[in-house]
Amino acid sequence: MNGKILANGVETAYRFDGPATGRVVMLSNSLMSNYDMWDWTVPALLDRYRVLRYDTRGHGRSSTPPGPYAIATLADDAAALLDALGIGAVHFAGLSMGGMIGQQLGARYPEKILSLALCDTASEMPPRSLWEERLEIARTKGIPGLVDGTLKRWFTEAFHRRSPGDIAKVRAMILGTGVEGYLGCACAVRDMAQTTMLLQVKAPTLVTTGRQDPACTVAQSTVLHRMIDGSRLAILEDAAHLSNIEQPEAFNRLLRGFIDEVDDRLGAIA
Repeated sequence: MNGKILANGVETAYRFDGPATGRVVMLSNSLMSNYDMWDWTVPALLDRYRVLRYDTRGHGRSSTPPGPYAIATLADDAAALLDALGIGAVHFAGLSMGGMIGQQLGARYPEKILSLALCDTASEMPPRSLWEERLEIARTKGIPGLVDGTLKRWFTEAFHRRSPGDIAKVRAMILGTGVEGYLGCACAVRDMAQTTMLLQVKAPTLVTTGRQDPACTVAQSTVLHRMIDGSRLAILEDAAHLSNIEQPEAFNRLLRGFIDEVDDRLGAIA
């Protein structure tokens, strides 16, 4: 079921898949993608869970309020979406920017988070100069000026060679991102500084990353793991940034196993 709903002043596009009786797994997308990036993941969850994915403001089918944004604002959007849809607490999984949003939710909205999967993400993204360069390219050349470099970071060379169809689908997602939405969210990533906030996260947490991820590295994932009490860290081999697409079987096995473990402890839905 697809829909749009006003949440925190944003017309937010969302989609439900799976049984209405299952607990909700909420999926949050990366910068320059939309909720279609989870097409490789959703089928692994559908037999048990009600899967909710949505487009972050400025991306996909959601509206683009004036920027710049902050990660805290994007997290407020996600919390408001749950309220608007009448959903209490969820298993949350976010990749890259989605994982940054997840950190905020875990720290500031603990009552809404049953479990937290932080995938190919970081709590800070220096250097600032790198983001200024990308912002300038977006302003002068548009998203087409960023697409090739982005795809190179997001996937290993081996995946580019063996999966041209997947690369084409992701290229189309990137090119479907509006400049203003990119600028607003890229500023949020550039300005993010939430390492100490991780100390407030108490939900069961899985941190995953691709071994070859140059955007959100193993070292940055290790910071998340060390700062979040009781978290576990898993590294996916032969994967770069969008590890859920490059190594879907391994990614899905990790994510599903983690969510099932937490969900089994929660028991039956009242």
